[in-house]
Amino acid sequence: MVLSAEQILVPWPEEPLASRERATVRVRVQGTDRSWSMWSPETEIETGLLEPSGWVARPVGGAWPEDLDSDDRRPALVRRAFDVTGGIVSARVYASAHGLYELEINGTRVGDDVLSPGWTVYPKRLRYYTYDVTGLLRAGENVIGGWLGDGWYRGRLGWRGGFRNLFGSDLSLIAQLEIRYADGRTQTVATDADWLAATGPIVRTGNYDGEDYDARDERPGWSSPGLDPAGWTPVAVRDRDPATLVAPTGPPVRCTEEIAPVAVLTTPSGKRVLDFGQNLVGRLRIRVHGERGAKVVIRTAEVLQDGELYQRPLRDARSTDTYVLAGRPGGEEWEPRFTFHGFRYAEVEGPADLDAIARVLHSDLERTGWFTCSDPLLERLHENVVWSMRGNFVDIPTDCPQRDERVGWTGDLQVFAPTAAFLFDVTGMLSSWLQDVAAEQLPDGTVPWYVPVIPAHEVWTPIRPGAAWGDVATLTPWVLYERTGDSGLLEAQYGSARAWVDLVDRLAGEDHLWDSGFQLGDWLDPSAPPDDPAAGQTDKYLVATAYFAASSRAVARMATVLGREEDAAHYEKLADAVGEAFCAAYVLPDGRMVSDSQTAYSLAIGFDLLPSEDARAAAGARLAELVAAAGNRIATGFVGTPLVTDALSSTGELATAYDLLLGRECPSWLYPVTQGATTIWERWDSLLPDGRVNPGSMTSFNHYALGAVADWLHRVVAGLAPLAPGYCEVRFAPRPGGGLTRAAARHRSPYGMVGISWELVDGTLTVDTELPTGTTGVLDLDGEPPHALGPGKHRHTVTIAAGTS
Repeated sequence: MVLSAEQILVPWPEEPLASRERATVRVRVQGTDRSWSMWSPETEIETGLLEPSGWVARPVGGAWPEDLDSDDRRPALVRRAFDVTGGIVSARVYASAHGLYELEINGTRVGDDVLSPGWTVYPKRLRYYTYDVTGLLRAGENVIGGWLGDGWYRGRLGWRGGFRNLFGSDLSLIAQLEIRYADGRTQTVATDADWLAATGPIVRTGNYDGEDYDARDERPGWSSPGLDPAGWTPVAVRDRDPATLVAPTGPPVRCTEEIAPVAVLTTPSGKRVLDFGQNLVGRLRIRVHGERGAKVVIRTAEVLQDGELYQRPLRDARSTDTYVLAGRPGGEEWEPRFTFHGFRYAEVEGPADLDAIARVLHSDLERTGWFTCSDPLLERLHENVVWSMRGNFVDIPTDCPQRDERVGWTGDLQVFAPTAAFLFDVTGMLSSWLQDVAAEQLPDGTVPWYVPVIPAHEVWTPIRPGAAWGDVATLTPWVLYERTGDSGLLEAQYGSARAWVDLVDRLAGEDHLWDSGFQLGDWLDPSAPPDDPAAGQTDKYLVATAYFAASSRAVARMATVLGREEDAAHYEKLADAVGEAFCAAYVLPDGRMVSDSQTAYSLAIGFDLLPSEDARAAAGARLAELVAAAGNRIATGFVGTPLVTDALSSTGELATAYDLLLGRECPSWLYPVTQGATTIWERWDSLLPDGRVNPGSMTSFNHYALGAVADWLHRVVAGLAPLAPGYCEVRFAPRPGGGLTRAAARHRSPYGMVGISWELVDGTLTVDTELPTGTTGVLDLDGEPPHALGPGKHRHTVTIAAGTS
């Protein structure tokens, strides 16, 4: 029994489980009246391989020579036959790879994950996955085999031609099958020198360029018993420190949806193009009839221009899959295994008798947040945010999913984390990625621009500290703690967070101003020229110093939660000093800022850097003036965009916040929606008003960063926000405006579903709220005293004064 008032994150009551150990868990709780609930259904849990000594598998792959500088290296198939002798109690496979893998046993696919084992800082952390394969084994001869693909491990990564073999040049499977028999015996079949390798039908495969597959080279029955060994050779056995093998903390990538084409287009040049109606991330599955040797070529892109598939924004990503038919009389079906594309349109060449469906791929995160309102364009904007998150949470949080980049930019995730943590359960995925952030952090505390780190020919190598990007080490763990209540997240990242702030403190020096070094500033400020996205209106060092203050405050809060009182006092004092230095350097005596820009005022207000409420109100008023002077068009980039609407609404400028939110002229959030966008764009004008694609070399149509405004939709428009960590206390504070007549948000919190919906009819505001057991809430309506709420459903009705909505 656990005696605790807590109902989430309750410590395990027994001794920790050992490797491979199983337990059956059920739960009941006692109320304040001392009555007990019913027992929950039983849940079985099982540990993986928790100690390096549990591993005997070695990496194995093809032993033939390869051109290490080529993208045309042919991946191997590997296999091993073994006998099963007795009644099986259980069978588990623990698997990973240098590269990507898919397993088969006796001709049947193992698992439904794709692109495994994903992308981590491979030299330090390589994930393995566990599969229950008890039902796939049978008495007598059995076979286990693996497909292999280049993936992130050795495939081409990076822009301007990129790099190969960044983590190794071998392509190898690591697999350990453990069978438990009814008589108490165990049998282990692990990758070793007894395995065999051969080339398969995959001719080449890579994340950027796509996959080429020749069905004439398939090896029927290769993963089943009774295979003729001709053409199979002994494997090459490689090395891997088993201490680097780690279990996943989040779900793998899976196919989560299938989408059929909404139209089949014929382009002006006569090409056949499938329009899926949604910019998505994944790949096509085709069904085709044709002669042996006929070829299907699939090219993908996000947009059309002049009616043709437009691949220029992909830069050096070929983004093309090819399939050579075996000529089977009944037709054939194919889907690439080891690649993914960002696309809405697919140009298809090949036999006329061909059908295709798009398979949507992303980390299979549980959906936890929803938003609706009375404005269809605003709802579409929110749906675009969701689709961009899905498409860019492909094992790591990437910037874009289509061009020759697709890396884990730290700044993008930092600004988007509050939105992400509302929409999906990202805790496991991001806690793993933050471990990689810490693993890649330099000894002096520098946080890389993107994680895992890959080299770049210009700008990004060598790694240098930069504001907003490096602050992912402090602000993102705090966001996850606020949304989950899990102090273990803070404990795990505290050293990384403190090292970052200590570095910036050294760089800033005694005046506490971070006013030197390379900075990106308010990246992609719409006023910046296409070829210099960092050249925005706002002083880069104003941005850097503001973030210095915010991160210092975040570390102080982390230290307080963790009971590190001395640290808490130190970083609180530092945050105060940086705030004072910020005001002295960047706020003029009349209240104006040296950078008279939307982002400058948003930072000062959003990070609580101004000395008084009067100063905050004055800054809000000036920010409202700037928005109005810009014709209610956005004038912020990555840094200012998540803060600008909050800065307005929190300083009494709610009407202007709505004016900005609902603007439709470029640049604005709704301009892309009016242009038919189904995801968030990298640039406010990725598609120009004349229908042409922005000429910049960075022009993605699927970037979630500028969609960070969705967090304001949840917290302010709908009015749902945590008041205490993990939503154990909830603030319901809707602020109707902009002509909206209704809005609603729901979030599956650690305690259960939290929800709010409001409707405004003839000046009467009706608010419905829902709280799960174990939580409390506060209903905060403009002009009304706060109203305490307990668990359950509640309705509150008030009259809205004319002109306030």
